[in-house]
Amino acid sequence: MGRTRVGKSAIAMMSAAAMCMTLAISMTSVVMSPIAQADTYSDLLDAQSRQQSSAAREAELKSQLAGVSDELAAKILELDTLTNTTIPAAQDAVTKANEAAAQAKSEADAMAERLAAAQKDKENLEAEIAKTGKDYDDAHAAVAQMARDSMHGSNASDVMSVVTGSTSTKEFVNSMQTRDALSRTESNAASDAAVTLNTSMNRSDRLAAIETKITQYKAKADDAAAAAQSAAADAKSKRDSLEALRVSGESKRAELQQLQGQLKSDAAKQAAQTVLIASQVDSLNEQYAAEQAAAAQRPSSGQQQVETGGSTSGGSTGGSTGGSTSTPSTGGNSGSTGGTTTTPGTSGSAGTSSSGQGTSNGDVGNRYVAGQCTWYAYNRRKEMGIGTPSFLHNGGEWYINAPSYGLRVDHTPQVGAALSFYPGQDGADGTYGHVAVVEAVNGNVILISEMNVKGEFVVSTRQLINNGQYWFVH
Repeated sequence: MGRTRVGKSAIAMMSAAAMCMTLAISMTSVVMSPIAQADTYSDLLDAQSRQQSSAAREAELKSQLAGVSDELAAKILELDTLTNTTIPAAQDAVTKANEAAAQAKSEADAMAERLAAAQKDKENLEAEIAKTGKDYDDAHAAVAQMARDSMHGSNASDVMSVVTGSTSTKEFVNSMQTRDALSRTESNAASDAAVTLNTSMNRSDRLAAIETKITQYKAKADDAAAAAQSAAADAKSKRDSLEALRVSGESKRAELQQLQGQLKSDAAKQAAQTVLIASQVDSLNEQYAAEQAAAAQRPSSGQQQVETGGSTSGGSTGGSTGGSTSTPSTGGNSGSTGGTTTTPGTSGSAGTSSSGQGTSNGDVGNRYVAGQCTWYAYNRRKEMGIGTPSFLHNGGEWYINAPSYGLRVDHTPQVGAALSFYPGQDGADGTYGHVAVVEAVNGNVILISEMNVKGEFVVSTRQLINNGQYWFVH
């Protein structure tokens, strides 16, 4: 053929340009992002696992509480169920409700923006109509200008002549369709484009289309806003329910603490202490979460509140650069509590406790990295009335540096003692080690509380079998 073939890219560009310049807004329906749905089967498995764990824990507690009055045993079991089953389930519900509320608000905001954009499009088109009238051919003028700006060389001359020689957008598309260089696919695309252009190139029609979209967007925006409000109310209701459960837990824990004296066997005492500590840990986690939320709302001054050091990975700790590295001594009074599970007082003093633990030497306040195990251990011991030096370094170094401050270090557990794990011991960080606080001792079984095993600012507990392998800082 004598006529030069025009590339598909040029044809596609010109057709697309005409359509883009003609439409003031996209006529594509807005697709709302669906709220993520939980995996039902996964939820079922989780629920079954929790139920089995709860049943096993209850059976163990009942065994430990053999011989205890039914009323007191029921109170212990009730607090355990509340702490380990009811409150976690309520917390999960709150988390999901908060996520649903955030998603609903995001969708409502997005729809409101669509509505505002459509209203702005209408305003702009009305202004253009006021200037040049309803019959002005925006598409033809825009495409012709694009052709003059973009097309250069003899290969594009025919296309340019079609564009600039057409008296309307419809004529432009029809001319492009009749060219023998167009393949069947291109012809179909141009035909479809022609239909689209013909339905939207008239300013009056475009204005009517925009007004229709505004009506649709307004209805969707109202629905989205109502859904967001409902989701927010649901989330608040669940948060209120969770708070009520925690208040109930505080009351039940206080009551049980008053009744501990009625327990005679070491097994029953250990069971009650384990339940009490778990309840207290939930309160501590809630406290730390509230503190973090409050801190996030405060403007940052760009200065850290604590001296930092070490890593923030799981089980590792921060710390200061002070202190000695002398080898600990295992001599001195062991101070073992044997089967005792009594927690020291919570006077908050920074000196030596009545149990012969702690020191005010080197204690100038908590200088450990917030959210780390060292930070928690310092705070927890202070709650117990036990002073702790501010610069014992990383958790795995506490047992090394403590003697230089006059603290007793040995292999004998005592309530309130800091258990210093050397790097890698029982899951401790391989570089920085770990530190926890002894909450209860029953023979060679010890209950500890700790932070940053499950995440920063998250307090957890576990039981360990002590065969003399641990270093305790008193």
